[in-house]
Amino acid sequence: QVQLVESGGGLVQPGGSLRLSCAASEFTLDLHAIGWFRQAPGREREGVSCIGSTDHTPYTYYADFVKGRFTISRDDAKNTVYLQMNSLKPEDTAVYYCAIAWGCGYRMPLGDFRSWGQGTQVTVSS
Repeated sequence: QVQLVESGGGLVQPGGSLRLSCAASEFTLDLHAIGWFRQAPGREREGVSCIGSTDHTPYTYYADFVKGRFTISRDDAKNTVYLQMNSLKPEDTAVYYCAIAWGCGYRMPLGDFRSWGQGTQVTVSS
């Protein structure tokens, strides 16, 4: 059973930065996609960013609301995917989750992803 563990959340002021990590076990990142999702209180879980690989060539996806601010990357040697979040806004406040899929799909459909981590809280507030 694949396990994913998120870390790196915390409290940050608007305009600040955080880097989230998603550490994975028992599989090879090169053969799977990892997606970052978030869920704010009272809202549905939504896709934020995803990184996958086609013919060993990485590709990425970003939701419109994070383009230009967030960067997803991976370290295959550590089986870890990172989400660098810059220029954070109060509306980025949410629990952030990572999950695995065979591919990122079209706008990261929730049903394609499995083995959800426990989540890490990100709070953007002054």
